[in-house]
Amino acid sequence: MIGGMADPEARPSDVRDGPPSVVEMATDVRTIALATIALVSLILLLHYARMLLIPIVTAILVSYVLGPAVTSMAKRRIPRFIGAAIVLALVSGGVGAAVYTLSDETLAIVESVPDAARRLADRVKSHRRQEDGALRKVEQAATEIEQAAQSATQPVKGVSGVARVQVVQPPFNAREYLWSGGTGLLWFLGQATMVMFLVYFLLVTGDLYKRKLVRIAGPTLTKQKVTVQIMDEINTQISSFLRVTVLTSVLVAIATGLTLWWFGVQNAVVWGVLAGVFNSIPYLGPVLVTGGLGVVTFMQFDDLLRTGYVCAAVLAITSLEGWLLTPALMSRAARMNPVAIFVGLLFWSWVWGVWGTILAVPLLMALKAVSDRVENLRPIGELLGE
Repeated sequence: MIGGMADPEARPSDVRDGPPSVVEMATDVRTIALATIALVSLILLLHYARMLLIPIVTAILVSYVLGPAVTSMAKRRIPRFIGAAIVLALVSGGVGAAVYTLSDETLAIVESVPDAARRLADRVKSHRRQEDGALRKVEQAATEIEQAAQSATQPVKGVSGVARVQVVQPPFNAREYLWSGGTGLLWFLGQATMVMFLVYFLLVTGDLYKRKLVRIAGPTLTKQKVTVQIMDEINTQISSFLRVTVLTSVLVAIATGLTLWWFGVQNAVVWGVLAGVFNSIPYLGPVLVTGGLGVVTFMQFDDLLRTGYVCAAVLAITSLEGWLLTPALMSRAARMNPVAIFVGLLFWSWVWGVWGTILAVPLLMALKAVSDRVENLRPIGELLGE
């Protein structure tokens, strides 16, 4: 080392043989403890307030998708409250028409589930009859163990004052099942109505809350400028992501439906729509659709080779979309690494369940947009980015 600079003649072995480098970091135990308490409190708040937060987050994301249409109408001197009503009416009508059109095929799929389950059980039983060797011996040993356990638990004869208790399972109550399903449907419709009203109000107000947040940020121009940049970054990234997601989901639905129709799979339209809907869930969605299609195709054709062809074609469609189309349409600033997406998917699924699985990626993108602009949070943005 000469003059505080590295010796150019130094060899790598000399560096490795020297003393280990130590990075000194200022550690404040109280700061770490407070940060840990705040993080745990935030997670608990997200979990216990999910019934309130999920509709709000969903409405904000929907307003991001529909906002440009209302803004375009406002530029043509159509009041925002009228433009928002028109856009929501068109969206609600389109969803209702799609549900009504696909209701017959959906009911056909539901009605075929008991028959498919029965055929699958028969196939498993026939496969077990053909098995011999170690598996049959294991089953025989398990049966003997179960019989021995039952004989050991029988009451001893001659003991007085001991009553034999038999647990009787209650019969299937169809009325209770239908009642629980009906209440669940009513709850979902009520939540959907609340989300639609909140979306309408968000579309009507436009950038009102953006201006309010800028004023709340502080009196200095620097803080207001940073707040505007953060809001614009979140708006741009999430809007772009949602538009790309809708476009790719529609393309996946069409391609999957046509592929299934070409293979002769029943109810190809419904399965195509399901493939498009589940395509918005990273990793897990395509796997669930492919697994369901594998079972349905095998039960219909009873052909493993044809089932493999269908599953491979569906996976090829989703893979091309995920690895080629979506990265080409997304900006580099909005891209995140797969590990961060998967960990975020696990976290939000644990906190919010199914809705957390659906909303995980937009929430991660919002967190990344904020972290890229706030100095103290930039390590989080670095971890989330590519």
